[in-house]
Amino acid sequence: MHRNGSVGVLQKRLLFCLFGLGTNIGLKRLVDADAETTYDDLRYVRRQYITKEPLRAAIAHLVNAIFRIRHEAVWGELPREGTTACASDSKKFGAWDQNLMTEWHVRYRGKGIMIYWHVEKKSTCIYSQVKNCSSSEVAAMMEGVLRHCTDMQITKQYVHSHGQSEVAYALCHMLGFELLPRLKPIHSQKLYRPAPGKPDQYPNLEPVMTRAINWDLIRQQYDQIIKYATALRLGTADAETILRRFTKSNVQHPTYQALLELGKAIKTIVLCQYLQSEAHRQEIHQGLNVVENWNSANSFIFHGKSGEMATNQVDDQEAAALALHLVQISLVYINTLMIQALLQDVRWQGKFGTEDLRALTPLMYHHINPYGRFSLDMSTRLSLQVAG
Repeated sequence: MHRNGSVGVLQKRLLFCLFGLGTNIGLKRLVDADAETTYDDLRYVRRQYITKEPLRAAIAHLVNAIFRIRHEAVWGELPREGTTACASDSKKFGAWDQNLMTEWHVRYRGKGIMIYWHVEKKSTCIYSQVKNCSSSEVAAMMEGVLRHCTDMQITKQYVHSHGQSEVAYALCHMLGFELLPRLKPIHSQKLYRPAPGKPDQYPNLEPVMTRAINWDLIRQQYDQIIKYATALRLGTADAETILRRFTKSNVQHPTYQALLELGKAIKTIVLCQYLQSEAHRQEIHQGLNVVENWNSANSFIFHGKSGEMATNQVDDQEAAALALHLVQISLVYINTLMIQALLQDVRWQGKFGTEDLRALTPLMYHHINPYGRFSLDMSTRLSLQVAG
């Protein structure tokens, strides 16, 4: 169909809606940007086309496109070829309180919701989800790893202290990826012995050593552990439901006890690696710094209405979060192309060393003015080459 036909009009209105939702300025503010578009037109497009499933599909498509266009010489090892580490964290957004998602956040104060992000090492967010302030971050972490639907195969997952638990260590191990937290209270952690007896086998570790792991209990409950891990992988049960079942109120459950034993064993290994290797600690900190940078960009992009979600519809909150996600990785996509085009210029070749490239991020936004008049020209394109 001709560019100026109905397809072109729909594309323009879709971009208006995505921009309005992703920046939180709303749809009414964009009516003046196009004389042929009314507020009712944008509301219709928003209602008919911008729902959770198409937004997630668009995000996954764009994430895979970012992985394809990256130059390994600039960004290092590519996700599809082995760099499979991801960091996750949540950020609080203010929201109206007459709905099922908004809660008072004890630490950040104020009413709102949380958006939990999964961001790989070069600032590409592969998954996002809206959650309550009191819901489990461990469950959100596992859901993101299992449901992101991109080409990335996660084998390492970095989290903050509140994103880990002993049950999580066990389930993540069974699901085939490492849970690597930045443990803030490292001074209070304990190591578990691999076998009973020989109390003097580790004299230098005696102050932090405790009892031996009960391997027999793990063997007895192994089939049940596999059953729960398979339910998580297949999506027949969500992580929040399973973790809610395995809490201290159900401490006598034999499968819960077995998961705790397995988790303590895995956590002991992780702690030993964390304490032994400075490079390992730096790797975890670097990954979490990337997701913190992603969170800081949220406030810059989602600036409308003081960053508060002005709706009581849960579906609208989810659509706004996904639109923000889509707008932000679109910024990463364009910046990736611009940086690569710049570094291919002969005037810049050889001027960036290994340390310079390691510090390079495609999540820059200081060159963008999010305020003022918004205009959309569908007839021109940026002169950027996608092919390597």
